[in-house]
Amino acid sequence: MTKFYFIRHGKTEWNLEGRYQGSRGDSPLLPESYKEIKELADYLKNIQFEKIYCSPLKRTMTTAQEIKKYLNQPTLKIEVDPAFMEFNLGKMEKMKFTDAEAKYPEEVYNFRHHPDLYDPSKIEGESYPELFARMTPKIQKIYERYPESNILVVSHGAALGAEIRHLMGIPLAHIRDKGGLANTSTTILKTNDGKKFDCLEWNKTDYLKRKLDVTDII
Repeated sequence: MTKFYFIRHGKTEWNLEGRYQGSRGDSPLLPESYKEIKELADYLKNIQFEKIYCSPLKRTMTTAQEIKKYLNQPTLKIEVDPAFMEFNLGKMEKMKFTDAEAKYPEEVYNFRHHPDLYDPSKIEGESYPELFARMTPKIQKIYERYPESNILVVSHGAALGAEIRHLMGIPLAHIRDKGGLANTSTTILKTNDGKKFDCLEWNKTDYLKRKLDVTDII
């Protein structure tokens, strides 16, 4: 059995501002996020991990590096892979949520509430099926390489929320039914064959020593 520990990166400046980052936008972690990543690492510290995978964007790489620093597992390596990047949100990237809602109301609404109706062609973005096509094979290959291991995957809120539910076999129309994932959250899936995945924890944040607010969730 392999357990995947899916981590959303620490909170960034644009998260706080309510701004889309996507796969081409990026902003630094907030100073307080470093403390929260340590709180996350304290929760994970008694688990022996085989590998850390992360998106190549700075906010995820920094989060992964900070986690590794505190885990005290000298042989643990980080592998950067573009399969774990955030959705390409095209023209909406760098826009504030409110501005994107005003300019692209149908795209924003469907992206958040009706993934089965989401058509990103107007914004020149990435669809849900396109995201699954790059993330799912990578997860399956990791399982094949490490069929009896604990694996950390540091990625992004919208991408992880969608992919995790997809791995669980949730139909596209209901991918967003449980809402989004919080910054520095942990979601754990287990699998015995790389095809069927069971959820052990969803959006776990109780190790954080502060109350979350709406800017933490996407």
